[in-house]
Amino acid sequence: MLDGRPLIDVHLHPARKSSLKMDWATWVQNFDSPEIQDVYRDDGTVDAVRFDLLLAAQGVDAAVVLAEYSPRVTGLQTAEDMAALAGPRVHFAASLNPHLHHPVEDELARQLDLGAVALKVHPVHGGFPVNHRALYPAYAMLQERGLPLVVHCGTSTFPGALNQYGDPVLIDDLLRDFRRLSIVLAHGGRGWWYDAAAFLALANEHVWIELSGLPPSRLQTYYARHSWPRLTRKMIFGTDWPGIPGIAINARAVAALCTDDETAELVLAGNAQRVYGLIPAE
Repeated sequence: MLDGRPLIDVHLHPARKSSLKMDWATWVQNFDSPEIQDVYRDDGTVDAVRFDLLLAAQGVDAAVVLAEYSPRVTGLQTAEDMAALAGPRVHFAASLNPHLHHPVEDELARQLDLGAVALKVHPVHGGFPVNHRALYPAYAMLQERGLPLVVHCGTSTFPGALNQYGDPVLIDDLLRDFRRLSIVLAHGGRGWWYDAAAFLALANEHVWIELSGLPPSRLQTYYARHSWPRLTRKMIFGTDWPGIPGIAINARAVAALCTDDETAELVLAGNAQRVYGLIPAE
């Protein structure tokens, strides 16, 4: 709980240091701190107990950590590494890259068996469009099981990123072909696609804006052409930890932008509970 409200952060990257493609300073985006370093063991792996304590201290009731298979850009953050951090508070999202995984449905099933609660695909880092037909069997599996698809939607400044694959227009095929699939737009169209991401979220009940990597102070500017009261009710809180000032700092700033307490509770936890099926830890 944070200030009397449940808090769910659906976007964290507790990466194994040795598996990162880039140097540590680039990864944390100049937000390194003793608090972040404290969750790491001497061998560069994350200690699950210390990570859980950090989340608790930030008021986080449930969190989703993200696997990623993007050797071209960020490296490998495996499903096994993320599953090792799972517990009552911490959950993880699977990851697929059609250049690495085949058949994708078998790999998704394997990661779901490890406990994944969603699938995250990263077209910009992985070098593929989200509507790549090789991924369709995985999307069909998600739809059948009622699990969400999280899509990196927006630009990335990391070396090697292919930002043309961050365009939300590529999601239009999925909305037509998988009409019951919940789609979470991670980073909400960051860069130059805010309007397109907002339009998709407002036009389709299954599309959600996820706030990771977006400074709260700029959100109303980014989405100025849209109804703020309507759009906030389609938002899901996420941070992009560790590359942020702090989880609680961001959460309080986002809550302050909401038009009423009900909306704040939806953004900080309620929408994530609905879409990811998460139950906050007691």
